[in-house]
Amino acid sequence: MDLDNIKFNGEGLVPAIAQDARTGEVLMLAYMNKEALSLTLSTKRAHYWSRSRRSLWLKGDTSGNYQDVKSVLYDCDGDTILLQVEPLGPACHTGERTCFYRSLDGKSAGPTGPRVLTELYSIIKERKKALPDKSYVASLYARGLPKILEKVAEESAELIEAAREKGKDDVVYEFCDLLFHSMVLLSNEDIEMDDAYMELARRFGISGIEEKGARGKK
Repeated sequence: MDLDNIKFNGEGLVPAIAQDARTGEVLMLAYMNKEALSLTLSTKRAHYWSRSRRSLWLKGDTSGNYQDVKSVLYDCDGDTILLQVEPLGPACHTGERTCFYRSLDGKSAGPTGPRVLTELYSIIKERKKALPDKSYVASLYARGLPKILEKVAEESAELIEAAREKGKDDVVYEFCDLLFHSMVLLSNEDIEMDDAYMELARRFGISGIEEKGARGKK
């Protein structure tokens, strides 16, 4: 990044938004001066400028909640930085995962977008500790891989049927059922959702024909 492209304000600062690189969730807003931005780029850990303390700070230096930086973007006007980070703990000093956990309009600030999958998968993994007669997912774990595969096949068939014979709402419903049971399968096999995210990311920029050809050569 050419720092000359960044428009620091009269105080030598630029707002910096930290976003979870995996889920897209906005974690916090802080400020950077040129030194903080340079350190962030060189160390790959988020550094900010504290306007209240008038000093440089490394996020997580005292709490251990570091932010490992995956990419640094800037907007079309060059006056805002976007850090895509892997958070190693809560972003907010209150202990909340994100600083944006309160709502002015009274609506729920529950998970949206890709974060839904991340949080759902955490719950699915937690169900390994539950009693089979108290949890549907735990009952699937207890009955083993054959039962889980049976459910994946069943939900696949129901999705196909919905696409052929029913409306869009049914297709969405059955797709979510298939996705849910596929996630149970991943958890049963001790595969993380991150592995699926990385595989999907790997396929960007590769045509489907090239990707299938590469698989055929393995």
